[in-house]
Amino acid sequence: MKHRNRQTKHNMNAEHTKHTDGGGHASHHAHMVADFRKRFWVSLILTIPVLLLSPLIQSFFGYSIDFAGSMFFLFGLSSFVYFYGGWPFLEGLFQELKKKQPGMMTLIALAISVAYFYSSAVVFGVEGKVFFWELVTLIDIMLLGHWIEMKSIMGASQALEELAKLMPSEAHRLKESGDIEEVKIEDLQSQDKVLIKPGEKIPVDGIVLEGESDVDESAITGESKPVSKKKDDKVIGGAVNGEGSLTVQVTKTGKDSYLSQVIELVRIASESKSRAQGLADKAAFWLTIIAITAGAATLITWLVLGKEFVFALERMVTVMVITCPHALGLAIPLVISVITSISAKNGLLIRNRTSFEGARNIDVVVFDKTGTLTKGEFGVSDIVTFGGWKEDELLRDVAAIETNSEHTIAKGIVKKAKEKKLDLPKVENFSSLPGKGAKARIQGKQIFVGNKGIFEIAEVSSTDDAQKQANEFASQGKTLVFVASENKIQGIIALSDIIRDESKEAIKRLKKQDISVSMITGDNQATAKFVADQLGLDSFFAEVLPDKKSEKIKKLQSEGRKVAMVGDGVNDAPALAQAEVGIAIGAGTDVAVETADVVLIENDPRNVLDIIRLSAINHRKTVQNLAWATGYNVFAIPLAAGVLYSYGIILAPAMGAILMSLSTVIVAINSRLIKFQKEY
Repeated sequence: MKHRNRQTKHNMNAEHTKHTDGGGHASHHAHMVADFRKRFWVSLILTIPVLLLSPLIQSFFGYSIDFAGSMFFLFGLSSFVYFYGGWPFLEGLFQELKKKQPGMMTLIALAISVAYFYSSAVVFGVEGKVFFWELVTLIDIMLLGHWIEMKSIMGASQALEELAKLMPSEAHRLKESGDIEEVKIEDLQSQDKVLIKPGEKIPVDGIVLEGESDVDESAITGESKPVSKKKDDKVIGGAVNGEGSLTVQVTKTGKDSYLSQVIELVRIASESKSRAQGLADKAAFWLTIIAITAGAATLITWLVLGKEFVFALERMVTVMVITCPHALGLAIPLVISVITSISAKNGLLIRNRTSFEGARNIDVVVFDKTGTLTKGEFGVSDIVTFGGWKEDELLRDVAAIETNSEHTIAKGIVKKAKEKKLDLPKVENFSSLPGKGAKARIQGKQIFVGNKGIFEIAEVSSTDDAQKQANEFASQGKTLVFVASENKIQGIIALSDIIRDESKEAIKRLKKQDISVSMITGDNQATAKFVADQLGLDSFFAEVLPDKKSEKIKKLQSEGRKVAMVGDGVNDAPALAQAEVGIAIGAGTDVAVETADVVLIENDPRNVLDIIRLSAINHRKTVQNLAWATGYNVFAIPLAAGVLYSYGIILAPAMGAILMSLSTVIVAINSRLIKFQKEY
């Protein structure tokens, strides 16, 4: 049994709902963006006089501005920029040291503090050169970088807010008198009846009581085509009603609704830390230690080599700034945010990030048969005639006889006739034949329908052709309905659990990716073999009880295979838990499948390949981000330290800040580009 930290047993309490109602992450990020923007513009404006008054700038451009107290005025402006513009970094330093996790903010705060306090000491009598213009430009660049970064984060993490916006604020509640009253969504109770007019958003999860309409669920489940809804069908809050009016009885409200559960799962997945995130956090910590050590070593080295303190100090500050692990801290969260958003919009809900990340390594997918590869309902698979009757004629008459039966076989035959839009004839003298079938008269013909037991009653005997065909169907595990009339067998209708069209395409795609496909079922060998042959499966396990399915998964794992198990999440729970990746398919409005790592809203096996592809994209983008966030330091640190000084190449602290911020922006852009991946 694998050991893993599941992120599934979270109470969807009111605090969580409050957190995801559009006022949580959105307002927090918006506030931070506004704060960094304001601090940047104020600091930038004050930077202008600081630059004009700086001795080095005056010397470079050949002008002079000198008046009584000019240095103290310069000190005052720089102090304001340091404390106001630099406050987010100073506050971050305190928070990181409090948690004993020095990182990005520690480096920035140390760099600007060293520059500020040294320059301040010079103003008040210590021999040296002021460092104010470098200080304020460094703060400006860092504020600009954080402003851009926070905008990127807000853009990448809008999944929760966009989902929350899908729900309307009011509903039309029907009173017992039949009158309509406008109420807030939060005031609706279970069993209330609401009216959804054409073109409106459905306010709650419920069951249709009256009306028919096509409903657009694309924003919620990823289903591209409008879904037809009629009496007794379920509807999901947030979907858009089509041209018909619907009367719906409320079944779920608030945190129990489908959309609220989806929002909660997206939040958990977005905030959950994975192995890659843990690695990035450790790397960021050690990069901080390296930056401080390298900065100190740079200062000491240049002093030993005889350079003045101001030069050595500038090199140290540049090293510390350019080594900032900012991009590294964003490398994983931004990818997680975008991937989670894409997944949710396409009906794929990630519950366990670690297992999802490992999906790219899957080399065998095991599908449960009933309800996963098949529809889980009896349907007509074959119609064979032996007399002069046509197939539609045979189906029409049998469906007419079976119309009033509640048996699953009878329902399957009637459904097929309706699909073919056959007009059912009038049935006379209907009589049930217990344990054998039924008989009736249709348009003057006496017709017998049922199993082989009707042969004796109908006074017919099986022909060689009929026996051969019956044996062939039986070998495929199909259920047979014999039709007899006029003292001979007129035909056979074969029924089976109908294979989904999507299953064939899904398996074809998986095999193209060199992924083996297997099936596990409680059905007999004949039925399992027929389905396996129809789908082109690599292997199958038949006559397996639900509690034994996990043993088959273990068997594959013992062969060194990485297994994904796809099932309904109920009787497949042990197998879902045992597999490297457990995928619950067709959860519908019940997204809380505790044992699944990924939940597929639709009954579409093709989405399994989407999970594997998204996992591969997730890995690739993570590696790219980590490589960029850490790799550029190999060149940046020596350059910042001044190894090319003898060639006239040297980086100012502000340029170091630009390069560091640029790496952060590149990581953010690279993460956002996931949305444009051609393979998804």
